[in-house]
Amino acid sequence: MKIKDGYLLKEVGGNFVVVPVGNVSFNGMLSLNETAVLIWKKLEEGCTEADLLSAFLEEYDVTEDRAKKDISLFVEKLKKAGILDESQ
Repeated sequence: MKIKDGYLLKEVGGNFVVVPVGNVSFNGMLSLNETAVLIWKKLEEGCTEADLLSAFLEEYDVTEDRAKKDISLFVEKLKKAGILDESQ
């Protein structure tokens, strides 16, 4: 999985937002919390859900079930918004 071209993660006033650039079919912006930023950055590189889980568990003191749930929720939001390329 990988973030499609045309989306940038920016820090604005201590907050992280995703903004579309160029010719993409997304209007608006996304505001991300700390955990979503970690997932986003890994997805920018291209990774599997197993890679995401490993990075999440390394960074945060949470159970594997909780990490899987959080990752799944965010990934689904990205899929629904058309931001995620699953062919990677």
